[in-house]
Amino acid sequence: MSFFRNLIQLSTSKSKPLLQNPNFLFTSLSHFTTDTPTSYAGLEPTKRDEKPRVVVLGSGWAGCRLMKGIDTDLYDVVCVSPRNHMVFTPLLASTCVGTLEFRSVAEPIGRIQPAISKAPGSYFFLANCTGLDTEKHTVHCETVTDGLDTVDPWRFKISYDKLVIALGAEATTFGIRGVKEHAIFLREVHHAQEIRRKLLLNLMLSDVPGLSEEEKSRLLHCVVVGGGPTGVEFSGELSDFILKDVRQTYAHVKDYIHVTLIEANEILSSFDDSLRRYATKQLTKSGVHLVRGIVKDVKPQKLILTDGTEVPYGLLVWSTGVGPSPFVKSLEFPKSPGGRIGINEWLRVPSAPDVFAIGDCSGFLESTGKPVLPALAQVAERQGKYLANLLNKIGKDGGGRGNSGKEVELGGPFVYRHLGSMATIGSYKALVDLRQSKEAKGLALKGFASWFIWRSAYLTRVISWRNRFYVAINWATTFVFGRDISRI
Repeated sequence: MSFFRNLIQLSTSKSKPLLQNPNFLFTSLSHFTTDTPTSYAGLEPTKRDEKPRVVVLGSGWAGCRLMKGIDTDLYDVVCVSPRNHMVFTPLLASTCVGTLEFRSVAEPIGRIQPAISKAPGSYFFLANCTGLDTEKHTVHCETVTDGLDTVDPWRFKISYDKLVIALGAEATTFGIRGVKEHAIFLREVHHAQEIRRKLLLNLMLSDVPGLSEEEKSRLLHCVVVGGGPTGVEFSGELSDFILKDVRQTYAHVKDYIHVTLIEANEILSSFDDSLRRYATKQLTKSGVHLVRGIVKDVKPQKLILTDGTEVPYGLLVWSTGVGPSPFVKSLEFPKSPGGRIGINEWLRVPSAPDVFAIGDCSGFLESTGKPVLPALAQVAERQGKYLANLLNKIGKDGGGRGNSGKEVELGGPFVYRHLGSMATIGSYKALVDLRQSKEAKGLALKGFASWFIWRSAYLTRVISWRNRFYVAINWATTFVFGRDISRI
């Protein structure tokens, strides 16, 4: 783990004394400190001759954009997250069916902010935040483990001068029984991997001799709950996979596989009416069965709607929006409508000095008079960029230390302007809605031209040239040779 590697690396210059001491992990090493063998280890408060420390919780769009823009000549940067990469979520659905490789949508934190891998006072810790002490300016963390056969979790503390909470959100289940046990969300790379393995497993199992027609239909019924951009894009990718690859490779079961998209209201509710109608028409034409209904219960092999309809499934993907995580709910900060961490116009948590919150976990307090912004990647990215510039200004003006930035002029508040929305619906077609809001007028495009704009825009938004190259090559390979169907 990163935490243990940093401890060992810092201890190499004193290898002989450490080897003589069996409790070397509890020895004070540079920034790392412990009080007694039974207390937490961690990073002690920064000294006057050291750079102030910015601690970033999370590695999503908001946190990574902030780390990319932070001036490492002014600050040391410490990132705490249960994953060591950022996920380019707009292209995640494409990895489920083999259009893109998984590494094409994952950008390592060390590439986003090289100082984390190189600077002596900057670190990345593969851990979860378990608590905050805003009075003492400390974060309590616990390392991530992988299964029962790994080392026990290691608890430690990190002192901060500035803290940025960018923990994102988690999928909303609305308290429906069985969702967490039987459905797969589509928010992380491991979710996409699980969907892909499940989909290909069901395809191969359905070809086994002696299987009943009913069981074949169930195994090959892919149900998507949620008609937002993620659910629609995944349905489109899945229908392309079925039409262009499954019907050739799995000819014996090609007539059994089908996709159902369940939505309580209209699909793509934030898009222009004409675009919604076009998406409905194209998805239906591609073989996606659209059902308007509300899920009441989810069982291992079927889900039940509120009208009593039973829908058997072999693969269930849940994409019904997001809400605050249990940890965000547990924080004793004022909350914005919807339970997010309440912030002011400068993305600060007013009740906690030197604490900022950005991304899906934060929302404007009612006292600001601003609406809570949608949980979109462009919102999080814009907030990360703004806060990086704000912290750089604070650092240059001498306010980088904890409790020392109160007199610094912050400048203009954060202002968000919506750039528009895009979604692909399969069959080389997409939607581009460039309105500022649902009520505003603006340009609405659909069809092949929109698909070309969608691909071009996201190719330029992929963070590194390395991943842009991966994505371009994957798209070209898929176009020429088809999607990979290996179950690895």
